Amino acid sequence: MSRRKVAAVTPEVCPVCGEDVPRNSLACPECGADHNSGWREEAQTYDSAGLPNDDFDYDEFVREEFGEGRKRALIKPVWWVTAIVLIVISIAAYLYAAWVS
Repeated sequence: MSRRKVAAVTPEVCPVCGEDVPRNSLACPECGADHNSGWREEAQTYDSAGLPNDDFDYDEFVREEFGEGRKRALIKPVWWVTAIVLIVISIAAYLYAAWVS
């Protein structure tokens, strides 16, 4: 009984990354996928690997992710108070050092 080796068919489009694959290539020139690491006989078409559908609305996506409008970045009052206290301490230390000298 002889075992016959079945020649693997190289897909026209890489099912992993979607790039064109040259005829009779051993691996995808873009991502390196080959018969052992990713090509399957049943995966002859690129299925867009999770890319947005044609009905994807970018503006709606931005509203859902980031909310309506642009929010102003306000400095919290505690940081204003901290900054003023540090400035007063710096001025007091300078005046004390000048008075002691």
